[in-house]
Amino acid sequence: MRNDPELPFFFGAESGLFGMYHAPVSVPRRAVLMCPPLGQELIRTHRLYRQLAQALAAQGVAVLRFDYHGTGDSAGDSAEVDWNRCIGDAVTAAGELRSRAGVDRVVAFGARLGGSIALGAADRARFAEVIAWDPVVNGDDYVAALDTMQAALREDADRFSRPRTHADVAEQWLGFDIGESLRKQLMGLRVAPPNVPTLVLDSLPADAAPRWEHLVSRRGKVAAISPPTPWNDLRRLEAAILSHPLIQAVSGRMTEDA
Repeated sequence: MRNDPELPFFFGAESGLFGMYHAPVSVPRRAVLMCPPLGQELIRTHRLYRQLAQALAAQGVAVLRFDYHGTGDSAGDSAEVDWNRCIGDAVTAAGELRSRAGVDRVVAFGARLGGSIALGAADRARFAEVIAWDPVVNGDDYVAALDTMQAALREDADRFSRPRTHADVAEQWLGFDIGESLRKQLMGLRVAPPNVPTLVLDSLPADAAPRWEHLVSRRGKVAAISPPTPWNDLRRLEAAILSHPLIQAVSGRMTEDA
């Protein structure tokens, strides 16, 4: 195996999943699987995910970033994204990370829907812990927010000289194709607490729902980080989401876990 600090590769069935392995600076005893969010939030957090992966690798943690089927550099179209397949891809990626890093203890990190996927895959993937950043726990609220932003974007005079037709943006959320099956899956999404320790990093506005008590009632805790993250601010749709406090919080948790 090459010892490049960042090694791109393909894995999984028919080598259809893309991964980026961040080799640690020393022999690892633990690893972190980074489960990405979907759609616009995936794009906006891409740089932050890389920064976090580099920070963890520098403290001796093996890290794997990857793309689900139909997203990023993995095989498939965005309209093919399927919730259950995303869960399965996270399980596959966890196995790949164990094999490459030579460790069994894998912690999952995910932002927004990436956190929801990590929580949903926790048992099958045998995660030692899940660190979820503002995870989506109620699909109805999430779909309603995206529909509201999509409607506003269609008529946004600052971005378009004239409103686009409904047909122009049918089956889209903020520029990404959305299959009807995924929409239905997300509307029915209710994330149950996993049977592993869970750290929820909360950067939502104080008056925002949901709250996280049901996720951490068994084995977990909530830690607030600030400033609030502008996930649903249409004015900042094209702006990358960066958060040094988030990197500090995750790196600090992994230091405690050493």
